[in-house]
Amino acid sequence: MAASIDPLVVGRVIGDVVDMYVPSVTMNVYFGSKHVTNGCDIKPSIASNPPRVTISGHPHQLYTLVMTDPDAPSPSEPSMREWVHWIVTDIPGGTGPTQGNLSCFFLII
Repeated sequence: MAASIDPLVVGRVIGDVVDMYVPSVTMNVYFGSKHVTNGCDIKPSIASNPPRVTISGHPHQLYTLVMTDPDAPSPSEPSMREWVHWIVTDIPGGTGPTQGNLSCFFLII
């Protein structure tokens, strides 16, 4: 049986954008009814609306969620890397980013 390799390693997100890490909480992301996992392709029609995100953890601990594009504007020409779309801070564990503070917002058109 072949070993499974994390799609974030294959895609060079881990090792290029962030260092290797061990998750301390679980995060779930949904676009509509579609559960998004590492390496999952999403059609633009699904991603036109904000995702629903839940973060496990203790309610008295605060988390930060960062949405970046590590290979903007394209994987073959990552000239603007790393592009930050938004950052949400102070998210209580067991909730989602709607309970946090939107720190910045950048829009790519």
